[in-house]
Amino acid sequence: MTFSTGQIAVDRPRTRFGAADAALELPGVIVPGRKARSPLGDAVHTMRRKPLAMVGLGILFGWLSLGILAPVLPIQDPNFQDLSQKLLGPSAAHPLGTDDLGRDMISRVIWGARVSVPAGILVIALTGVVGCLVGAIAGYTGGIVDNAIMRTADAILSFPSIILAMAITAARGGPGLSNALLAVAIVLWPEYARLMRGQVLAIRANEYVTAAESIGAGRGRILFRHILPSTDAPVIVKATLDVGAAIVLTAGLSFIGLGAVPPDPEWGAMIKQGADKGLQYWWYAAAPGLAIMSVVMGLNFFGDGLRDALDPRRRGR
Repeated sequence: MTFSTGQIAVDRPRTRFGAADAALELPGVIVPGRKARSPLGDAVHTMRRKPLAMVGLGILFGWLSLGILAPVLPIQDPNFQDLSQKLLGPSAAHPLGTDDLGRDMISRVIWGARVSVPAGILVIALTGVVGCLVGAIAGYTGGIVDNAIMRTADAILSFPSIILAMAITAARGGPGLSNALLAVAIVLWPEYARLMRGQVLAIRANEYVTAAESIGAGRGRILFRHILPSTDAPVIVKATLDVGAAIVLTAGLSFIGLGAVPPDPEWGAMIKQGADKGLQYWWYAAAPGLAIMSVVMGLNFFGDGLRDALDPRRRGR
């Protein structure tokens, strides 16, 4: 006596996957498997199992939220001066103390987040786009174009970052946040160009790229449709880690007087002002310094977790 697949009755055992487990043991019964997660779903799943990465993401979003909400938070105007309250230590009225003009430090640190954190993200976003585009063209085109771009990148990388940034800022007309951000972008783009060039050279040797070339696909289509989509993971991880470096470099330029111009609250300039007062007024430099440290640490935690999430070889470690 024969039975069709539809006539086979399967009891539902009380297991994790229900009737599918029992049906798999019956010959001739085809049961659809569980739907596989997308690469993005895999990355999110891995990130959720990385506590430090989630802590880092929380720190970053916390500072961004404080910066965005600064105008509506119940804090003093960051430029409000009260000379009778100058250089007061941390207290209930001023949890992070006051500066040499009587301005509330917690207000200035929060408003400084509106400058330092978005500036770091913006400069890395622009630098990453330009550097990756230039590196992709160099890697795919080759020849004299590749040599010219890479030798320019090598020349920029041969200088210490802070020294070159100082020279560019001074040549641009002196202090100013826009000049400092432009200097940071010029200093950092070669790193993205070199990374993207290596990725393009490795992917260009794959068979699907050769197949696209053999059927007459245009060079632009091959580059943007077949090569670049496979290079996103290392670039995203590097960009996440480099936001902290951009914040530190921008703060360093402000520290030496080539960044944001007072009275605008900026963490690097605030550290410089506090350092001039000495250790007696430790809170003056400590408050913005701890802010920079927390953001950079959070970005490093998040970047490490993101690297593990986007690299299939490291998932589960």
